[in-house]
Amino acid sequence: MTKIQIYDTTLRDGTQSEGFTLSANDKVRVAQRLDDFGVAFIEGGWPGSNPKDVEFFERARDMQWKNALITAFGSTCRVKGGPEDDANIKALLDSNTPVCTIFGKTWSLHVKEVLQTTFEDNLRIIEQSVAYLKSNNKRVIYDAEHFFDGYKADSSYAVETLQAAIRGGAETIVLCDTNGGTLPWEVERIVRDLKLVIKSPFGIHTHNDGECAVVNSLTAVREGAMQVQGTINGVGERCGNANLVSIMADLELKMGYECLPKGHIAKLYELSHFVAEVANITPDDHLPFVGKSAFAHKGGVHVAAMRRNAQSYQHITPELVGNKMRVVVSDLSGRGNLLSKAEEHGVEVEGEEVVGVLNEVKELEARGFSFEAAEASVTMMLKRQEYGYKAPFELVDFFVNVEHRQGRGIFAEAMVKVRVQGELLHTAAEGNGPVNAMDNALRKALIGYYPQVAKFHLSDYKVRILDSDHGTEAITRVLIDTRNDTGRWSTVGASTNIIEASWRALADSVEYGLMVAH
Repeated sequence: MTKIQIYDTTLRDGTQSEGFTLSANDKVRVAQRLDDFGVAFIEGGWPGSNPKDVEFFERARDMQWKNALITAFGSTCRVKGGPEDDANIKALLDSNTPVCTIFGKTWSLHVKEVLQTTFEDNLRIIEQSVAYLKSNNKRVIYDAEHFFDGYKADSSYAVETLQAAIRGGAETIVLCDTNGGTLPWEVERIVRDLKLVIKSPFGIHTHNDGECAVVNSLTAVREGAMQVQGTINGVGERCGNANLVSIMADLELKMGYECLPKGHIAKLYELSHFVAEVANITPDDHLPFVGKSAFAHKGGVHVAAMRRNAQSYQHITPELVGNKMRVVVSDLSGRGNLLSKAEEHGVEVEGEEVVGVLNEVKELEARGFSFEAAEASVTMMLKRQEYGYKAPFELVDFFVNVEHRQGRGIFAEAMVKVRVQGELLHTAAEGNGPVNAMDNALRKALIGYYPQVAKFHLSDYKVRILDSDHGTEAITRVLIDTRNDTGRWSTVGASTNIIEASWRALADSVEYGLMVAH
């Protein structure tokens, strides 16, 4: 198998993504996880550009790395100067990393209008910068910034810049689609032409402005690139960098390349979600391979087919990347969706009961319910159809009062009357709002019979107005997330009355929790 070097720049290029920020400690944690995962290079940042990167390199210097080489990033030396007295080059050396990656100008537009220098001087600073780092015992990777735009503008000069870096001693030349607008067939044509004159090892670095970053990277690999640069989850400037998550999965599972230690691709889901969690951003459910929805099946026809053969609507087995298949229940569902959900939760129901629940789901969704993100409510609908199932409690009445009193402000009080194991219980409780008051009153009624309710915590409460043109008469959908020591579950309610919608979601939540905690 051909080995492809994975060069991760999440800690540098990724942090240029709007809304994606990492502290120095975050960078260390992510770098350790990337090293465990088995990437070849971890680009830690641009030393000297900010205190966080300085701290990262200081800490990385004293750490043990098992698989990856820590890399410092910077630019060629300044125009009309030399690398010996260049602050940027000095900072690269002071980072004490075994590898330095520097970028230089390839595009004639940048040479003339950004650097405002001559073509000859640009070639000089590329060659001298690489050579100086090499003379100081650094392995050097050269990023040819804007290579594809530069090649299209002046192919001869673009090649000259690469040759300057090779003369300086760069071990890998990386072709960068910095503006992210190159199309796959352009990458293919240009790389094929380039290979006729450049024989050095080369890599690829693409951005996603044309939604082609992943396919451009894979195309370059097919044409001989031995290194792929990118970020976890595709974070990066503007529209992002090439998503290494998708690239690594495609390389190993579909294209026959080796880029990680054996078996580590199964940790891909964990890595993707770890990076999102450390950066305090919500994971993208629709990311290929690792998104929560990547192997979620909603259409009834799809689920019916998959119950016969899982390959019928999945391009890989989800467990290969650490993910799992899910069946989603909605008004688009068929019997297979409900049967799969019943089997998943160990509920024993027959065909007639499933059809009844399916019809109820469709009817409720027409009235504003949405069961896609409320699997616990679906489970309870199925469980109530199971032979011999007895609900742990039955609602008789509830009453909610919200008042404003001078000196106390707004407060809420709820009364709940429920039947538990044949006994009628009537309890009341206060809360900081009507839903909290109902929750407290219900718990007060149940805790003597079911002490486990003390461990149920309402962790999220979402309200959505479905038909806002109806004003205050609009249907309101309520989604409640609840957790205990062992898990988390979601339930839904909908009504023109927000209290009724909340009660439905709350009652389902408690009943589900009692069922799974039994």
